[in-house]
Amino acid sequence: MKSHKPSTINYKLFCEAKKYIPAGVNSPVRSFYAVGGVPLFIKKGKGSKIYDVSGKQYIDYCMSWGALILGHSHPEVVNAVKKVVENGTSFGAPTQLEIQLVKEICKAFTSIEILRLVNSGTEACMSAIRLARGYTGRNKIIKFAGCYHGHADYLLVKAGSGMKTFALASSSGVPKDFIKHTFVLPYNDLDAVEKITKKYHKDIACIIVEPIAANMGVVLPKEGFLRGLREICDYYKIVLIFDEVITGFRVAYGGAQELFKIKADLTCLGKIIGGGFPIGAFGGKKEIMSCLTPIGNVYQAGTLSGNPVSVTAGLVTLKILSNKKIYDLLEKKTKLLCDGIKENLKKSKIDVIINQVGSMFTVFFSNDKQYAKIFHKILKRGIYFPPSQYEACFVSLAHTDEDIEKTIDAFYFSN
Repeated sequence: MKSHKPSTINYKLFCEAKKYIPAGVNSPVRSFYAVGGVPLFIKKGKGSKIYDVSGKQYIDYCMSWGALILGHSHPEVVNAVKKVVENGTSFGAPTQLEIQLVKEICKAFTSIEILRLVNSGTEACMSAIRLARGYTGRNKIIKFAGCYHGHADYLLVKAGSGMKTFALASSSGVPKDFIKHTFVLPYNDLDAVEKITKKYHKDIACIIVEPIAANMGVVLPKEGFLRGLREICDYYKIVLIFDEVITGFRVAYGGAQELFKIKADLTCLGKIIGGGFPIGAFGGKKEIMSCLTPIGNVYQAGTLSGNPVSVTAGLVTLKILSNKKIYDLLEKKTKLLCDGIKENLKKSKIDVIINQVGSMFTVFFSNDKQYAKIFHKILKRGIYFPPSQYEACFVSLAHTDEDIEKTIDAFYFSN
């Protein structure tokens, strides 16, 4: 496989990074392991573009793995952050800004009565599961193969894109005792859920699910699947957790719950609510959330939780997104892009499957090698896709008609 030739400076930085950082990266998929070659070291981002250390420009469809729905360095976000950072970056004490962000999230998600801010999607999911266990007094959980809920030990079983990229069913370093309470069932298989819950319902604390499985190719739930989960959880008094770290404020202002008209008991959020800064959140029914310390017995804490920088960036982002016409515009752009890519690949006699929901999509080829080959071809043409075909791509408000047209053109291959 012939990869895109990196600049000398990218290569030198990668060599230096590998001396001090495992595989030279601080998150595995950044390593280009699945596609080969040398990863780009990014110097700056502006709008729909990123620029590597050699100065080369790329149209970005990774968008910080979906967090940057407004695009890179959005002026309103940057200006607001500049102002707030002058007053301090973190206090380890409450701020008025936290209340404003939480109120806006609760307003958008009618299933969320009370919410707590954390620092990442992983933290949100592991905290929600602990809370569900504490609330119900039960130990076992149900998750679905291909859904990724972060890197907590008991969730790293058939865990979606990250694990799939590295051909792992689970992770070394996770004792079997840690996952013995985790049932892993096929996504969209309501019969399997019914069988397990019927047998073990007295021990099952929660079902956690990506309402749209973004970590295995943007897979939509079958009609009746999410509704069926809701009914099962109601019947057996199991906590239903929607992991909307990716879909929250992405597929609709109120996330997948607004799209499918189904309410979760607990919801996990991240990415977009931080406007490009680290953040996470979990929230839901007051009865359940009241089990958290200091008023309840389920412990959860975080030094940087609700820090004013992340919260401010999130507030500005949500204010812009509250104009719900934006979602129609994003979907229109994304459909135009996906249809154009599909048409040019068809002309190039290359088979492809493209899954799309709103402004997120995944391009699937017959095998990983073919994806790697095309990844490097389009990279050479100035288009940056995720360096693994199991990851979702994202369109932002910053992507222009010219960007879309150039990207479509990049997917035509004469031979």
